[in-house]
Amino acid sequence: MNLSNATLADLPASVARPDYDRTTLTPGIVHIGPGAFHRAHQAAYVDSILATDPRWAISAVALNSTGVADALGPQDGLYTLALLDRETSYRVIGSITELLTAQRRDAILSRIAAPTTRLVTTTVTEKGYHLDGSGALDMEHPAIVRELTGAEPSTLSGWLVAGLAARRAAGGGAITLMSCDNLADNGHRFRRSVRDLAAARDPDLAMWIDDNVRFPSTMVDSITPATDDALRASVRAATGLEDAWPIQREGFAQWVIEDDFAGDRPPLDAAGVQFTRDVRGFENAKLRLLNGAHSTLAYVGLLMGLVTVRDAMTCQPLAAFAERLMRQDIAPSIQPPAEMDLPAYIDAVLARFANPAIAHQLAQIAWDGSQKLPYRLCDTIRDARAAGRSVDRLAVPIAAWFRFLELRKMSGEKLVDPRAEALLARAGEPAALLAMRDVFGDLGEDAVFVAAVERAYAALAPGEDLAAALV
Repeated sequence: MNLSNATLADLPASVARPDYDRTTLTPGIVHIGPGAFHRAHQAAYVDSILATDPRWAISAVALNSTGVADALGPQDGLYTLALLDRETSYRVIGSITELLTAQRRDAILSRIAAPTTRLVTTTVTEKGYHLDGSGALDMEHPAIVRELTGAEPSTLSGWLVAGLAARRAAGGGAITLMSCDNLADNGHRFRRSVRDLAAARDPDLAMWIDDNVRFPSTMVDSITPATDDALRASVRAATGLEDAWPIQREGFAQWVIEDDFAGDRPPLDAAGVQFTRDVRGFENAKLRLLNGAHSTLAYVGLLMGLVTVRDAMTCQPLAAFAERLMRQDIAPSIQPPAEMDLPAYIDAVLARFANPAIAHQLAQIAWDGSQKLPYRLCDTIRDARAAGRSVDRLAVPIAAWFRFLELRKMSGEKLVDPRAEALLARAGEPAALLAMRDVFGDLGEDAVFVAAVERAYAALAPGEDLAAALV
């Protein structure tokens, strides 16, 4: 049998399931981009509050694919979440009650406009916001250019401008828009992406947004490996049911939200969410320490023939290098909030990386390097240069990314990156890559940093002892 509302009662007692009546739920959240991370993270938090407040169910909107709707539609939006800890546990999530795709334009706009909708969240990755190097909406992007001429929405900004216009016309009232992507200062950047387009198309709507829409910043964290056949088999064995798209993540999860809402705030603090007036300290620690180390393990590990993060952590030279990088090179650039113990946070990150229950693919972490590295490593490098600290170790993951690009070019294997064409054209030429201002900004003109990258690039050449470069 397949997982569905009708088969929930057939689940064994060892599998957690919704502790609320799903027929009483009202979609109070529209989520755009219901990929694995959202379903493993935000949807699981929301699932925990619906028994006490059923107004916050999720209408999931996929703008670029019908895959999630095709998989979860026949399952009434239900799916299984496997929590990978010392012992794996299983939980069926019921917070998604509506699945919409771009083909249902009117339904999406109506849902954003509905007065019962009080929160729109997004997980569309960094590239989904169409920002330029200054953090403003990229008005020269072809999709944005089309929308500026009045074309049907195709980008996140376009859909939200159309949805907010419908909400204003319908008198839907104030609303909160919240990015849940790993993007520095994501609330401010999200606001720019939406308001810039609104201002260009309808200045009155932009003024309405200023008065009625809030864009709180957030920090989200939980390692979420891709779904694979092993997960499907373990879910089938644990539940006794077929699940078209189960999800897995580590037991650890963190969600920090700026306490800046236009109206009602979901009671997510009851599920462990931390509301704060300043997300930046948490955000910087996560982006620079966890994500910066993740990218380091990915690019260096792939050069060493490793496959997963746990493989990388069993490679002593690489694991020791990552720890030195975190403690000696990244930590000095972070001003943590008072409630954060930075050395303890690093300990926890290293323990999570070494979790034997998680097979997080390095190749997956390596996607979209041109979008991730400016926030994960380049800002740290700028701080180190400004403080007069060495950037030799920080240059290693940048050089490893360059070698990764070179290998992709030589093999003809697809490079998953929105700047793939430009990157592959420059692969094998560190100076040309460093000159890409849309990735490195002015770092490509910093002679000390450029020299450090060139030394690391040479040390990571094919045939060299890679471990010797990890000092």
